[in-house]
Amino acid sequence: MAGPLPLGDPAPADGHLPSDLPIDSSVPFSAYLHVPFCRVRCGYCDFNTYTSGELRGAKQEDYASTLITEIALARRVLADAGALRPMDTVFFGGGTPTLLPAGDLAQMLGAATDAFGLVDGAEITVEANPDTVTPEVARTLADAGVTRLSIGMQSAVPHVLAALDRTHRPENVRTAVAAAKDAGLAVSVDLIYGAPGESIGDWEASLDAALALESDHISAYALIIEDGTKLARQIRRGEVPAPDDDLQADMYELADARLAAAGFDWYEISNWSRSPEQRSRHNLAYWQGRDWWGFGPGAHSHVAGLRWWNVKHPAAYAQRLAAAESPAAGTERPDEQSTTLERILLLSRIREGIAVSDLAADKRTRVAGLIADGLVDPAAAVRGRVQLTLRGRLLADAVVRELTD
Repeated sequence: MAGPLPLGDPAPADGHLPSDLPIDSSVPFSAYLHVPFCRVRCGYCDFNTYTSGELRGAKQEDYASTLITEIALARRVLADAGALRPMDTVFFGGGTPTLLPAGDLAQMLGAATDAFGLVDGAEITVEANPDTVTPEVARTLADAGVTRLSIGMQSAVPHVLAALDRTHRPENVRTAVAAAKDAGLAVSVDLIYGAPGESIGDWEASLDAALALESDHISAYALIIEDGTKLARQIRRGEVPAPDDDLQADMYELADARLAAAGFDWYEISNWSRSPEQRSRHNLAYWQGRDWWGFGPGAHSHVAGLRWWNVKHPAAYAQRLAAAESPAAGTERPDEQSTTLERILLLSRIREGIAVSDLAADKRTRVAGLIADGLVDPAAAVRGRVQLTLRGRLLADAVVRELTD
């Protein structure tokens, strides 16, 4: 996955992993392939993405071959460390991966498959803007081995899409979903709630439209205002209102009720699927702390507790690889306290929760208080698990603070 550049130690130019890394070959391995291109930068987005005017020193048409060079590097590094494993999941994220020709995505997937192999039944997902999905694109991706398309719907209401700087037309979502289904792909749709000017009625209309698509999976994310984004500047200048926490809570409760009534079960705070088999296994790999290599500019990786992240700009990324150097900008090995905090933070978000026995001894007694506050399921606690109630999902950060502070 791609994200902000943290502080850390310098990364070795050859990309090698430390010799004392406690690698467990039984831990599933995933690959994230970042495609950092967008036609338009959405006002809420702080991902590592670039429009055509921001690509000085890099060419979009060269991107596939550049990323394939990193795949070759990764294979050498993981083989030398004894950490080479077949991929359990592959995820093309962005940006807008489908801004690249489908053949380029197929080429990158083929290179990764040749380098690492795939487990039987591997999940292979491509994120897509609705405007970029045609029957030909969907068929090319399916023929290449892609199993799942994640479509950025965000809203079915034109003025909400405009507030988010989304350029697709709502009807194009139906066309994209139909193309994916006809090609035999599983389908997920992504929604965002709490945009400036969005009413509870607008959100209800978007939920109804998403359910009418009969997809396998729905993600619904509360709009978060990130520093440095266009939307943050608009709010600071008083041009648009900031998200209303109470309204977003109402929207979440409405989503959970509507989705449950339609046969979807929540399995992570912001994600629902029709069955356990249709959950996003790739995202579960992040929440469960498994191993993955993130390919592309700004992408983050994690193997056996070691983390590293690539240089952010596509030109710098390409230059490193052209010089036979690792594109990694830095590394870190979080201490035990940081690792424990993150483990609780991530595992508490998923339906199965976290084992009470995994909590520090002095924190286990706090579970009773969380039950009394209606934040943790009492029946699950009796079975030794901390699992969030609906109220707990709305106040998940408070639960984590109680279990870690």
